[in-house]
Amino acid sequence: MYAFGVDIGGTTVKLGLFDETAKVLDKWEIPTRKENGGEAILPDVAKSILSKMEEKGIALGEVKGIGVGAPGAVDDEGTMVGGAVNLGWGVLNIPEILHQYIDVPVKANNDANVAAMGELWQGGGKGYSNMVAVTLGTGVGGGIIINGKILSGATGAGGEIGHIHLEDDETECCGCKKKGCLEQYASATGIARLARRRLAKDDAPSCLRGRENSAKTVFDAVKAGDAVAIEIAEQFGDYLGKGLAAVAAVVNPEVFVIGGGVSKAGEILLSFVEPAFQKYVFYPCGKAQFKLATLGNDAGIYGAAALILK
Repeated sequence: MYAFGVDIGGTTVKLGLFDETAKVLDKWEIPTRKENGGEAILPDVAKSILSKMEEKGIALGEVKGIGVGAPGAVDDEGTMVGGAVNLGWGVLNIPEILHQYIDVPVKANNDANVAAMGELWQGGGKGYSNMVAVTLGTGVGGGIIINGKILSGATGAGGEIGHIHLEDDETECCGCKKKGCLEQYASATGIARLARRRLAKDDAPSCLRGRENSAKTVFDAVKAGDAVAIEIAEQFGDYLGKGLAAVAAVVNPEVFVIGGGVSKAGEILLSFVEPAFQKYVFYPCGKAQFKLATLGNDAGIYGAAALILK
């Protein structure tokens, strides 16, 4: 038996073919065609899967199902309850549409939740049952797994840890239109914002001055021993540690798995987050481990396949 994992992104759709042992047999991408309200996206997915089945000589009866991760709130029935703005979608039911083209079981969930399941199944969270995945990219995403099951919440918005409120005095708006969200300080763009603010504070010497800074330049400077960069990293760590301490008090995970572009800084990232977490965490929750994600861009297809195979 086989399963397909589908990770729908704003630019490309990633697809993977898996066997029942969780081995990925093939992976590929197709363009995300967003014109006309994204009406071609799911038909394109079905067409690509059918083509791969023909190529590999896989019969319909050998396909256990298709798992799908999509960018938005997805309920237990596979409905995008709020649509997906960056795909052009309104409210739609993913399994219902795919069933029009390919008659196999289909399960769908939010892309961050699905990536979290991938890391639990075959990545940085392997061997654990209770995990919070943290994605530090342009924004801050999260996925919560309790006893091996995705915690989606009533409207599919469970795990949106990037919008935990942390700062009352913030004057700039987050992308969610609120102010003071974790995402404004712990994302790649948030770290760049912290750098701009710190550099404007005084004239302390730093290799960060006179350049356009990013999370990468900040952590490269940290590794080089730049004192100002270390201050910025400490501030980042304090915000993220405080936010994750709040999460821990609610779901009490065994492990936090941190991924996304910012995590490419490596273990040094965790050295700023863990002490802050311990500073704020409710002590019975303080044994949570911190690990880096290992699946990278493949976490979505693994997690989508896990919806079927796990």
